Amino acid sequence: VSLEAGILQPLHMEQFYSAPAADTVVQQLLPISEAAAFPEPPDPKTCSPQEYLEYYIFPVLLPGMAELLHQAKKEKCFERKRTKFIACDFLTEWLYNKNPKRKDESFTEFFSIPFVNDWLKDHPRPPIPLSLLLSEEEASIVIQSFWRGYRVRCDSEIQELRQWQKQLREDKNIVKRVKEFWTKQEAK
Repeated sequence: VSLEAGILQPLHMEQFYSAPAADTVVQQLLPISEAAAFPEPPDPKTCSPQEYLEYYIFPVLLPGMAELLHQAKKEKCFERKRTKFIACDFLTEWLYNKNPKRKDESFTEFFSIPFVNDWLKDHPRPPIPLSLLLSEEEASIVIQSFWRGYRVRCDSEIQELRQWQKQLREDKNIVKRVKEFWTKQEAK
């Protein structure tokens, strides 16, 4: 069922009180044969809030929410406390790309949506932490390499080598020489 066909059909709330199977959610969200309640679309400016929601909002928003839940499951949001998945971003991108007014246009990434760009210019986001960007395999490699490095640095021969390097730096007065160099450079 196309999105436009779903928008032109009224939505009956009783179908949402039962728990439908995950794969049939989208089909149930876009009713086809129950158009008898509203023979023609209600006027959006004069209809009741319930009619407006059931006829204009829910047929578009609820399939987006179903897709959001499927994507959240793919991103393992229900298994972890923190993930890189941002539900509002996904829903914004989905609704923007499924907008009937944009049906002939190509898919647009979230950060390429014009109003998102405008908003982010004035309200920049902090970067996503590396711990959320790494896959489990990449994270395990980072942790293992850190642990191996730690174990190597604990080795007595390596400790002796590091002490020797530290002593060498102190004997050559590297820090003092660097300070002298910069004072000469500043004096020029």
